[in-house]
Amino acid sequence: MPMPPLIRWARALSWACRSKPVTTGTQSSGHVILHATCVAHSGRAVLIRGASGRGKSGLALQLLALGAGLVSDDRTRVWVAEGCIMADAPETIRGKIEARGMGILKIPSSGPQPLALIVDLDAETTERMPSLTHADLLGQSVPLVKKADHAHFPAAVLLYLIHGTLI
Repeated sequence: MPMPPLIRWARALSWACRSKPVTTGTQSSGHVILHATCVAHSGRAVLIRGASGRGKSGLALQLLALGAGLVSDDRTRVWVAEGCIMADAPETIRGKIEARGMGILKIPSSGPQPLALIVDLDAETTERMPSLTHADLLGQSVPLVKKADHAHFPAAVLLYLIHGTLI
């Protein structure tokens, strides 16, 4: 009996459960595939990183429900173009996101987007007003926020994408 397409797709992508970044391409291509999820709004993307099971897809689903667009789930290809870090999905997973308890959802992909923020789900803050931090990615400095266990966190991330800066 043939395997259903969803299971066949999931087994083919079992490599996606690795928690360490996977570098692909050559020095000349300059792109890297990261174990991270990415969504965008208003032409600005947030890279959601963290170990398996930390909630990358869950946060992305909340942001999508608030109006963001899917760039990539679980694996995100990043590269520098004209001084800006760009993010996109590997072709094999474009337009697909895992919703635990439901399965793989097929939704439109927003395509390549410039990166504006990194959310690190492996680190948590309990500070009311944490100081602004940055992460180095591909030689570029990107604003970074740690996971905050507050119901408004997805909305705050989305508002950052729409309106701009942390002060």
